[in-house]
Amino acid sequence: MLYEVILLFAVGFAATSLFFYASGGLGASGHGRTLLQLFLLTVFAGYFLWCWLRGGQTLAMKTWKIRLVAPGQDRVPPLTALLRFALAVVAVPTGIALVWAIFDRDRQFLHDRLAGTRLIRLA
Repeated sequence: MLYEVILLFAVGFAATSLFFYASGGLGASGHGRTLLQLFLLTVFAGYFLWCWLRGGQTLAMKTWKIRLVAPGQDRVPPLTALLRFALAVVAVPTGIALVWAIFDRDRQFLHDRLAGTRLIRLA
C-alpha cells in the first residue's frame, strides 16, 4: 500500500496541476476546493479502474506480483471494481481495512471481502 500511495501522490500532483491550470487557479478555498477534491477522486477512480479492468494490476501490484481477481470470472467486472474502489475509499484511510485483514481467516481486506474480490500472488 505504501508503494501505491507514492504512485498516487504523483498522479494526484499531476492532476492537481492540470486542475489549477484549467481552472485559472480555482481550488484554493470554498467551492474550488470541493471541485478539486471531486476531480482527484475521479482521477484516482479512473486510475484504479483502468488498471484493474485491463489486467487486474496497478503498477504497484505488478511490482509486488499481486493480481486482483473475481473468483469464477475471467476478469473483474466493472461494477465489482467500482464497488471495491468505493469501499476502499472508506476502509483504507481509516485503517479498518488493515485491522480487518489481521483478523480475517483468509487475510483479505474488508473491501475485498465485501466486494467479492481477492488479491492473489503470482508465481
